[in-house]
Amino acid sequence: MAPSNETDRGRSSGEAAARVLVVDDDPTVSEVVAGYLERAGFTVERAADGPAALEAAARHRPDLVVLDLMLPGMDGLEVCRRLRARAGGMPAVPVVMLTARGDEDDRILGLEVGADDYVTKPFSPRELVLRVRSVLRRASPPPAEELRLAAAGLTIDLAGRRAAKDGAELSLTLREFDLLAYFLKHPGQVCDRERLMREVWGWDFGDLSTVTVHVRRLRSKVEDDPADPQLIRTVWGAGYRFEPGPHQADRQTAAAGTRAEGDRA
Repeated sequence: MAPSNETDRGRSSGEAAARVLVVDDDPTVSEVVAGYLERAGFTVERAADGPAALEAAARHRPDLVVLDLMLPGMDGLEVCRRLRARAGGMPAVPVVMLTARGDEDDRILGLEVGADDYVTKPFSPRELVLRVRSVLRRASPPPAEELRLAAAGLTIDLAGRRAAKDGAELSLTLREFDLLAYFLKHPGQVCDRERLMREVWGWDFGDLSTVTVHVRRLRSKVEDDPADPQLIRTVWGAGYRFEPGPHQADRQTAAAGTRAEGDRA
């Protein structure tokens, strides 16, 4: 099965050097996926189980992992958790998860542990290549004129792909980082899930619960009280709105300044 010319034409010089680790215990699936990715210009390494995948990732950090959910012994969810735990302050390795299950709960669980995208088996290898490209493209450095964002105690270094809240670094997945950056770029705007899927994920269609899960995960990391979010507000029936507002530290500073003026008066 050779990829179409369209797949080959989509290759870029930046992606040609990208290293992809394919983790699947089915040798046929692994071979087909690796073949399509190699023809699209990627360097591919293969692993048949979780321990082998972690060993390969430790030996040579991949740019992206294509990870089967149903692996013998250590399943894909645990492999994804351990990959995230090993990040050690570096940006997490992007993960595209493969699952033979069509159940929504399984897809959501994969996203909950940090997968950046998923493809349900049976799938088109060409679609997988496009998904891999999309994830890697969003992990690429931004234009030089757009390197830093700050609001509500949150700071984002787009070039270094680092985010912090009140000076403390946040551990964000690729999509969580992109989602937070998008909110900071569009303060006060109501963004529906279709818009976020199109602008952050680069998809014109897909399971909108993907957006819901990522918003929930992001809130757990940036909100003081995720059960009562003040930064990423839900606009019922419309979507989400980022409210930068006066940050707590800013309010305290302003209050102190007011008291000082009162004392001088």
